[in-house]
Amino acid sequence: MRFDIITLFPELFAPFLVSGVTRRAYASGQVAVHLWNPRDHAEGNYRRVDDRPFGGGPGMVMLAEPLARCLAAIRAERGEPQDGQAPLVLFSPIGESLNHAAVERWSASAGAVLLCGRYEGIDQRFVDAHVDLQMSLGDFVLSGGEIAAMALLDAVARLQPGVLHDEGSHQLDSFNPALDGLLDCPHYTRPDEWQGRPVPAPLMSGHHAQIERWRRDQRLATTAKHRPDLIDVARKAGRLAPADEAVLAKLG
Repeated sequence: MRFDIITLFPELFAPFLVSGVTRRAYASGQVAVHLWNPRDHAEGNYRRVDDRPFGGGPGMVMLAEPLARCLAAIRAERGEPQDGQAPLVLFSPIGESLNHAAVERWSASAGAVLLCGRYEGIDQRFVDAHVDLQMSLGDFVLSGGEIAAMALLDAVARLQPGVLHDEGSHQLDSFNPALDGLLDCPHYTRPDEWQGRPVPAPLMSGHHAQIERWRRDQRLATTAKHRPDLIDVARKAGRLAPADEAVLAKLG
């Protein structure tokens, strides 16, 4: 899996790629990350990559030509056939929000070219000519696409075999189909009691079935409280058992 990242600030990725558990994915080459600065493909003494917008207004707009040259260099290095090129993804407010299902699809893919915008945006002519997909982290604006790119890389990397200590750890993540798309339950560790707050009794019982039922009930309660839309999705998909519905009924 290979991700080529077009960014004016490649230095932002240096600590990210060598930190935390996901560094294993990058160190092993399971997820190969190549950084490209469009300034290296700009002309003139100043290597300019932006200019004022036509029609006036605040801010600057990224130029199409340096981006096009940068993309051409990426395509040449990847050596892809014309009909099998990796998609060019632009992080943008108009894109679909990234979710677990999308992350799973990306984790099984061959990768992509990720374009991190800056300033007021990118010349629309480049977007129209080259961008295959636009993606968003949510309904808010960042100063650039680098954080969004890191979010996608981290989410994809942790799903690669051997990256997490426990192979099945991600199966218990919130939104995972293994949990029927529900939010995860609360977690506790030592000591048994902290500031007068004990660990819930079922977790101390040693009774596996009782523990799993408690965790399922907590997932249902947490999801119903914070993301009731996920309960509706699970119900429509037939993922809720009668015992689950009984728990939800008690919650009101």
